[in-house]
Amino acid sequence: MSTKEIKNYFDQNTFIRNYKSTILIFAKVFIAIGLLVYLILSVNFDEILTAIQNANLYLIAAALMLSVLNIYLQYYKWKITAKVILLENHSSKIWLSLFYGFSAGIFTPARIGEYFGRAIVFKNNSVLRVTLATLVDKIFLLIIVAFLGSISSIIFLHYYYHVTNYLTAGLFIILFVAFYFLLLLMFNDKFWDNILFTKLRNSIKLHWLFEKIKIFRKLDKKYATKMFVVSGLFYFCFLLQYALLVGAFSNHNQFLNYFWAGNLMMFAKTIIPPVSLGELGIREGASVFFITQFGESAPAGFNSSIFLFLINVLIPSLIGLALLLKKNND
Repeated sequence: MSTKEIKNYFDQNTFIRNYKSTILIFAKVFIAIGLLVYLILSVNFDEILTAIQNANLYLIAAALMLSVLNIYLQYYKWKITAKVILLENHSSKIWLSLFYGFSAGIFTPARIGEYFGRAIVFKNNSVLRVTLATLVDKIFLLIIVAFLGSISSIIFLHYYYHVTNYLTAGLFIILFVAFYFLLLLMFNDKFWDNILFTKLRNSIKLHWLFEKIKIFRKLDKKYATKMFVVSGLFYFCFLLQYALLVGAFSNHNQFLNYFWAGNLMMFAKTIIPPVSLGELGIREGASVFFITQFGESAPAGFNSSIFLFLINVLIPSLIGLALLLKKNND
């Protein structure tokens, strides 16, 4: 595809703009059908009810209540990004965008549908800009997962696979140095206005792309700090939910180990190519593997992962589907 063709694809005055309403209707129908088929094929509600019968219902209820905080933190960090990059301040639109993203992402590999789903609401922004904004919104959590997951993995290898102290120390040094320089770059005032923007601005062929993404130059230390803090709180909430669910299904209370296992699970899920729908299978396999390493049963790890998926992904996706259908009927 030539530069001109790429430009025309993303240009607001081309086919996408002319038929945007029709495309949005088809997108909503596609999301609705995809989610319903996904539910029918993937979720065994009989197994879920059986698992609940022998579990600690109080801990499950606590994890379920934390899902409200989980979703709110996702909304809040998306609101920070939408305000800066998309120039959107309407809370209702940001909420809808988030839930549409849940519905569109659940049945697509790597949840790539979420990028398009979030764009449905923002008619004044191109799909490209919303996609890039969503990517930026997620990158801070990705960095936190990579950093904490790397630390947990090194400690896990040291204690469970008896890696030598010298190798462990070397891995820690490499890890901290790498992330130190990454943070220096991200908190540098010129990070978002680096050589990439300079090249695009000065390129005749790619100047159009610079015009599309130059809004990212507004990202600064204040923005990065907020996003790291909110993303960190969101990740802690997620791990707490996982720990509570493992405790519920195992009827034990080794919560620090469950935090550790949850961190390892998320790190493994992040580095393994997400080819399955909704990341089902990868998350459950990682949960079972790591939780059994800490002396708990495989069903406890599997059920905890499934329930985490239900309360944090499936239920919000169903809410998003209801909102999509309601909007179509208005």
